[in-house]
Amino acid sequence: MSRIGRKPVQVPAGVEVSIDGNTVTVKGPRGKLTRQFPAEITITREGDVLEVSRPSDAKPHRALHGLSRALLQNMVEGVTKGFQKSLELVGVGYRAAKQGNKLVLTVGYSHPVEIVPGEGLEIEVPAPNKIIVKGIDKEAVGALAANIRDVRRPEPYKGKGIKYEDEYIRRKVGKTGAKGGKK
Repeated sequence: MSRIGRKPVQVPAGVEVSIDGNTVTVKGPRGKLTRQFPAEITITREGDVLEVSRPSDAKPHRALHGLSRALLQNMVEGVTKGFQKSLELVGVGYRAAKQGNKLVLTVGYSHPVEIVPGEGLEIEVPAPNKIIVKGIDKEAVGALAANIRDVRRPEPYKGKGIKYEDEYIRRKVGKTGAKGGKK
């Protein structure tokens, strides 16, 4: 059995879980999330614990078992604590600003790049070189952070670009000057 799939999901106080066939809705202090799970996976609730089970030990069922449990755990965690991703801008003149609800990036292009967050997502700019993406849906937070990073990915020579806060950029050595040249 899947080690992750076998683990029960604890439902904290103040969180409402309703299971309708293979559709699960989780309501909490931060909001409401709904997700459709695969028909093969069975989700049951016993008290304040959610159990995820699979019909057989076939490889596709084993894969869906762990995935479904992780998605369910992320839903519960999202409506209680929420998720966030931090990004940093590295480079001279690279900066971020918030205008109303949208994020405006100045990252070396001839024009500023505007990004509008989706429903349920929030962008904070505590400093001109720092961006924080917050939300209750882990998948949506990660996708928006990845879209912001894709505007100007970090390059390996000087490390300029938009990177995750905890990301390590492997640096490359640049060209060395030719000695002597052609004769």
